[in-house]
Amino acid sequence: MHAGNTLTIDRISKRYGDVVALDDLSFEVRPGEIFGFVGSNGAGKTTTMRITLGVLSADSGEVRLGGRPVDLDVRRTIGYMPEERGLYPKMKVGAQLAYLAELHGLSRRDARSAVARWTERLGIDTRVDDTVDALSLGNQQRVQLAAALVHDPAVLVLDEPFSGLDPVAVDVMSEVLVEKADAGVPVIFSSHQLDLVQRLCHRVGIIAAGRMRAVGTVEELRGAGQTQLVVHAPSAHDGWADPIDGVRTLSHQDGRTVLALDPGADDQTVLAAALRTGPVHEFSLQRPSLTELFREVVAA
Repeated sequence: MHAGNTLTIDRISKRYGDVVALDDLSFEVRPGEIFGFVGSNGAGKTTTMRITLGVLSADSGEVRLGGRPVDLDVRRTIGYMPEERGLYPKMKVGAQLAYLAELHGLSRRDARSAVARWTERLGIDTRVDDTVDALSLGNQQRVQLAAALVHDPAVLVLDEPFSGLDPVAVDVMSEVLVEKADAGVPVIFSSHQLDLVQRLCHRVGIIAAGRMRAVGTVEELRGAGQTQLVVHAPSAHDGWADPIDGVRTLSHQDGRTVLALDPGADDQTVLAAALRTGPVHEFSLQRPSLTELFREVVAA
């Protein structure tokens, strides 16, 4: 159990010449939490992860694990899965994983048993004597995950771990992340698959142009977005709800109206107005999905 190991990203900034890659970025990933890190390409996700691992140094700010600045000893306790994948193509899977486990401080014997455990768990135990370049991309991905897990890390930092995986492998990967979090490990992963993020993550951070634009639970983020109301009133004309304070018509077709409600707008007033036009067959509140919210945040 790795209790008390909060991963803290404290006001890190990084520039490349005139380009600001990260601008005073702060957030934390708590023990036992799965934190989803989302943003467009070039938003700063990979840079953040590389700085977390110490592969890249920040211009200012600090990364801490359990209150300790990340030095070489702390770095050994991190399980990292890089986006550009970092395996030796000509080395055999089993030998490579055992080598990486020993690099992280496991004895030869413990390394061997960890390799056996994780290759079996990830469904690649029959491929341990194959070289990495002989594997399908999905299986290479599984080996890369095994490499991040083989030394029983105190924290998991995974850059796009789900890209290129088939649905079965996605399920296995998801199970492993949940299991690690349940054991008290802070888990952070970046992904463009927002449905997965919405399903798996306790909290989500949305980064754009090197700054954290929104952070919170999926429910908090969705609650902060604009609520939509779907009203099916066959006799209503277009614009029937526009006079009501804080209500805007998004679309109106065949008596079906989609309305945007500002925070504090009264849905009961809308219902009364709809009933004045005749019968109402549908009246339902919809909160934005993480995908819609992401578009809103990034566009803003």
